[in-house]
Amino acid sequence: MTTDTLLSVRDLKVHFPVGGGLFGARQVVKAVDGVRFDVKRGSTFGIVGESGSGKSTTALAVMRLVKITAGTVRLGDAEIGHLEGEALRRERRRFQMVFQDPYASLNPRKRAGDAILDALNLMDVGEPASRPERARELFLQTGLRPEQLQLFPHQFSGGQRQRIVLARALAARPELVVCDEPVSALDVAIQAQMLNLMMRLQREFGLTYLFISHDLGVVRHLCDEVAVMYLGRIVEQAPRAALFERPLHPYTRALWSAAPSFDPDARSRKDRIRLQGDPPSPLKVPPGCRFAGRCPFAQDLSRTEEPALREVAPGHQIACH
Repeated sequence: MTTDTLLSVRDLKVHFPVGGGLFGARQVVKAVDGVRFDVKRGSTFGIVGESGSGKSTTALAVMRLVKITAGTVRLGDAEIGHLEGEALRRERRRFQMVFQDPYASLNPRKRAGDAILDALNLMDVGEPASRPERARELFLQTGLRPEQLQLFPHQFSGGQRQRIVLARALAARPELVVCDEPVSALDVAIQAQMLNLMMRLQREFGLTYLFISHDLGVVRHLCDEVAVMYLGRIVEQAPRAALFERPLHPYTRALWSAAPSFDPDARSRKDRIRLQGDPPSPLKVPPGCRFAGRCPFAQDLSRTEEPALREVAPGHQIACH
């Protein structure tokens, strides 16, 4: 891991056992099945993919909110993937999360200011007497007014609630902020405001983002590097410009084809890929390439041998035969 790398994930696996009752055989859902990537300090690393690809589970594993089956997660010099108890609590100040639903993320019975104060107290940030002022500063930094500290979550709009959640995440002065679809519940105008706020805060505080999204427009606006996931694996990874200008994996091209706003002529292009069928069940991962059953370019080798993620251009990796 280089010195400019903040987050390093290696061979990450998150498997969920299901079944195993009196009459059922025990099976395993391979939600994340051997993912590796690095996130540079001060950058935004995006993970995209359709529902069930494993992108949100990857984020939860990095946050230690689901049990890691195998692999390592390093934050700077600390291996956080298998920390427990007090050791994990000490490191928790360094990485925080912003969830998709801001209303579900806040206690409806607590005032907004108390949500920030609870985070400051839990993480033991600063002197107790200075924490109310710190909460006020966080409100101002995220575009809220100090007098709103006394309001309850239901008295805010969806965009304002997400600003509260972001302020709470920043309370511990983290190095890494993991964002799981943070703007998908907001309408388009508010999305743009929230994304611009996140970019400003990143510049001001040197934040590093791990950004999970299904919205390619949002990813194109915010992220420096992007990984595309399919059925628990990364199938393509590249800097944003390279990935959007020249997607190489058939699945990536299919995602781009489903968002023709990137290319006004995409609706009529002959190379547009229209996927047929659904992804295979993560309970029964097929041999070979996981995308082979839906890929118009699949070969015999694709159905028997799983392709490794390899570099085909500087910084551009693809898992495809």
